[in-house]
Amino acid sequence: MRKRVISTAQRQAGPPREDWLNLEDMVKVEITSELATHPIEDALLEGAGSGWHAEHPGEQTIRLFFDRPQRLSRIRLLFEEPEFERTQEFALRWSPDGGRSFREIVRQQWNFSPPGTTRELEDYRVELADVTVLELSITPDKGGGEARASLSQMRLA
Repeated sequence: MRKRVISTAQRQAGPPREDWLNLEDMVKVEITSELATHPIEDALLEGAGSGWHAEHPGEQTIRLFFDRPQRLSRIRLLFEEPEFERTQEFALRWSPDGGRSFREIVRQQWNFSPPGTTRELEDYRVELADVTVLELSITPDKGGGEARASLSQMRLA
């Protein structure tokens, strides 16, 4: 048996920084819209800002095209809604063939009810090989309201 004692700070900090892929150097991104003050880089790069926000209401899509096929073992998504009550749905898909076909990883709905429920953190353990495209589709309000999609953070390992 191997054992290692870790400090309280290490337990609360989450995964080491080096576990996450440096997306800046390995992807091309396609998005349906973004606010100039909240670009997609703010969600994809560590320490970049306060997350991505869509410019327009309704369903939004974020596609990451990898320069080289990737093996993914973990996908972490963080959504935050501090103001409006709504039901959001998202779908996460991947493609092994440059986007000609997609395989769904997960589809999920979440109810935001500020001030109590304002954050949705999803942390998926996956075993995906040869990922060429990762796609996140967000329907910000299943009720058809004027909510705009946002993504505080996306991390991949």
